[in-house]
Amino acid sequence: SVMKSKRRPDHLERTADVVRQEVVSAAKVCGVASESPSVKRLRLLVADKDFSFKAGQWVDFFIPGVSVVGGFSICSSPRLLEQERMIELAVKHTNHPPALWIHNQCTLDSEVALRVGGQFFFDPQPSDASRNLVLIAGGVGINPLLSILRHAADLYRERASKGQGYEMGTVRLLYSAKDTSELLFKSKHLNRLSSESHGKVKGYAPDFAACQLCGCQSPRLVK
Repeated sequence: SVMKSKRRPDHLERTADVVRQEVVSAAKVCGVASESPSVKRLRLLVADKDFSFKAGQWVDFFIPGVSVVGGFSICSSPRLLEQERMIELAVKHTNHPPALWIHNQCTLDSEVALRVGGQFFFDPQPSDASRNLVLIAGGVGINPLLSILRHAADLYRERASKGQGYEMGTVRLLYSAKDTSELLFKSKHLNRLSSESHGKVKGYAPDFAACQLCGCQSPRLVK
C-alpha cells in the first residue's frame, strides 16, 4: 500500500473556503515584546485606511522572502485600529516559517502585508438584544477571545459614557495554559479590563497549586 503523506495542511489550505476581505494592506512592525517565554507580541501599523476587522477574526500574514503565508488571530480590539491604525498579534514559537521569522528575524520597522479573514467574530449592533458571553481558551488560543473581550469592554465604556450604543451583558473568560509563565495577558490586561468595566468583563485563570494537588491539570487541555 502507498503510505499517505502526513504533511500538515498550511494556513491557506485549511482556510481555502473561508471568506476574506479584498483589501491586502502593507503594515510596519512598530512594537515587539515577549508576552511569555514562548510567545511574542507584535504591534503593527496598518497603511490602508480601508483595512478593518471584527473582533475574533484573523489575518493572512505575508512576509517578503518567505513563501509560506502565516495565519494569526488578532488579539487587539477593533477600536485600537480605528483610533491608532494599529493591530496586535501574539505568536507562539513553532517551526512554522512565519512563526520562526517573527521570533528570530522580525525587528522594528520590518514590513509585511495583511489580509483579514474568518467567520468567527463578535460584532453586535446597537439595536441588538443584550447578551452575556462565556469565552473558554487554552494557551495561545486566547488571542481571538481577548479581541472579543477587549471589544466588549470598549462597548461597555461607550455605553457608560455616552448613554447610547450596544448594551453589553457580562463577559467571562476562562482560560488555562501549561504553566503560569504561559498565562498570556493575565496581569497586564485582564485585571485592567475588569477594573475599567466595573466587573462586567472578567478573565479567570486556574489555581495551579490546587490543580496540581488534585491532579486535574491535564496537558491535553492546555497545549
